[in-house]
Amino acid sequence: MSDKILQQIIDDPRAAVYIDMADRHLEQIGYTEHGRRHAMFVSQQAGYILEKLNFPEKSTQLAGAAGFLHDIGNFISRNGHNLFSAFLAKEIMENNGFSIEDTAVVMSAIGNHEEESVEITNEVTAAIIIADKADVHRSRVRNRNFISFDIHDRVNYAVTQSKLEIDPEKKEITLIMEIDTEISEVVEYFEIFLSRMLLCKKAAEYLGTKFSMFINNVKLI
Repeated sequence: MSDKILQQIIDDPRAAVYIDMADRHLEQIGYTEHGRRHAMFVSQQAGYILEKLNFPEKSTQLAGAAGFLHDIGNFISRNGHNLFSAFLAKEIMENNGFSIEDTAVVMSAIGNHEEESVEITNEVTAAIIIADKADVHRSRVRNRNFISFDIHDRVNYAVTQSKLEIDPEKKEITLIMEIDTEISEVVEYFEIFLSRMLLCKKAAEYLGTKFSMFINNVKLI
């Protein structure tokens, strides 16, 4: 993925402000970390997915941009944040000289990354979905009072390792996780994240691959 394309977006002052404001908003209402770390993770992983699967370089570049901007609308409202994010991204893309076509692809990917209203019509959207849902890890938990953990805090904190593996020859995308079962049982993960994993499966199918998931060396999907 071209660093130049992504760097344009990262360096845009609006992007930084929107991400920071969105993260503060979510912190206030009790959500896990959605700041620059998450933005960069999704950006890099989405580009990596498409690069490994030999999609065109343009697609990997746009996936990087969309991944970085996908949650910026959260400072307006968590509800509908995907649509708010898409329109804020439009402003940033246009002001950095991106074409109408490229801007539209990024808007589509961002607008369709949440479970509530997903329509996958391009590879950038599919990559964003998988990259976003793969970011489950204890580092995202802000609450350090274990006694007051809700199920989302507990499940995220229990995940000590999470990584994506892409096998272009076998056409497989695999999410590998390690969960501390003394903190949270594996069944709790599926209680809150099953819809996300099914969405990853759908996105992987769009990319012409199969999605699988291993937790503690056991294949679950």
